[in-house]
Amino acid sequence: MSLLKRIEQGQGGQKGAAPAQGGGQSGSGGDGSRLSSLQSRRVNAPITSPQAGSYFDLKTRVQNKLLAELDPSMDVSKTEEVRRTILDLFEQILTEENIVLSRPERARLFEQIAAEILGFGPLQPLLEDETITEIMVNGAKNIYIERKGKIHRVPVTFENNDHVLRIIDRIVAPLGRRIDEASPYVDARLPDGSRVNAVIPPISLVGPTLTIRKFSRNPITVEQLVQFGSITAESLQFLKACVESRLNVVISGGTGSGKTTLLNILSSFIPADERIVTIENAAELQLRQEHVVTLESRPPNIENRGEITIRQLVINSLRMRPDRVIVGEIRDEAALDMLQAMNTGHDGSMTTLHSNGPRDTLSRLETMTLMAGMDLPSRAIREQISSAIDLIVHQSRMRDGTRKVTHITEVSGMEGEVITLTDLFVYEQTGIEDGRIMGRLRPTGLRPKFMDKIESSGIHLPPAIFGIGERRRY
Repeated sequence: MSLLKRIEQGQGGQKGAAPAQGGGQSGSGGDGSRLSSLQSRRVNAPITSPQAGSYFDLKTRVQNKLLAELDPSMDVSKTEEVRRTILDLFEQILTEENIVLSRPERARLFEQIAAEILGFGPLQPLLEDETITEIMVNGAKNIYIERKGKIHRVPVTFENNDHVLRIIDRIVAPLGRRIDEASPYVDARLPDGSRVNAVIPPISLVGPTLTIRKFSRNPITVEQLVQFGSITAESLQFLKACVESRLNVVISGGTGSGKTTLLNILSSFIPADERIVTIENAAELQLRQEHVVTLESRPPNIENRGEITIRQLVINSLRMRPDRVIVGEIRDEAALDMLQAMNTGHDGSMTTLHSNGPRDTLSRLETMTLMAGMDLPSRAIREQISSAIDLIVHQSRMRDGTRKVTHITEVSGMEGEVITLTDLFVYEQTGIEDGRIMGRLRPTGLRPKFMDKIESSGIHLPPAIFGIGERRRY
């Protein structure tokens, strides 16, 4: 993207910026009068603790002059080169304007201006902090983060709601998506893959809101998942055998419970010689295999045309000769097509969905299948579910902020009108120490009915994994 385009998105003609004293008007038409007024209030004395208003005026003036002197055709993807150019011009402007700042204030001003041009404004430092897993913007003045599973408010603010809107537009515009009064919410992603949801007025009554689920630069490994206490090595060995044996797996859980992280881990067990098709609303899966085709849904354009749904992508993926179909999340009538895919030779497929437990997962699947409008009887839908899905892995976000797998449950068949479930591993809480929940994912002593399928794949799991001796149960 050229610097000119970046300026147009980031500056937006400085709409919504506070007008300068002396009658300067906001908007592109008032830039000249505002700058003229600001020039007359040149900062000549050292600034030790600039007030919010004067600091904003100073930032606006330096930023506008800097942008006026930069080459608009400069490629902002060459970050280091552009940053050096900005720094040189920044120092030059401060000297010409006779602006004296302390070293910390000078560094702070430069970083803020650089973030406006090259990054995402006030959010840039938060995005670069690897300890932060989620960023939540509730209007211009209320920004929260999640760190180690706990939510904290941070002393970071935007200038005003228009400033938030400019940053949202900068995020969604390169993806060909839009957000406006007619379409006041959008799902998107950052260049690093972080998932973004934005909601603006009139839907949001607190101003523009932005929720960013950060994309880890270094994906969590199998060893880290065990080290964090999210799962045990024995249950992970069992799940690895299930993936390699091409069993169909549904990962369920609440919002922020770690479903996508676990899906990434389980996907890493897929053999490298298989063709994988992934389908998502906003691409965030981090598959490491070589033969992966990533598909992303698309919202309708401003004329309400051109929408591509998850359901359409699932149907189309079956014509792409996949060995595995992985759907990032099932949330609507696409459930029917996913079940059909699992029942028509695409074994080893995986997906996630929101639910409160394994039994609730089946209820939600049934409800979403009914949304397809096929007028199927409940028994037919349940038979489809019981024959398509082999395993449900349920994950929860605990009260202390940790994420743990709480159930690994086999979908074992039908008894009359009811789908039968068998818990193979269940999380057992043993207590609380220093505010942290203590416990372990323990085997129930039962072996799944699909053990013959695992063993026919040449994988032999020790009975001790299931908490039993040498007794065999099928």
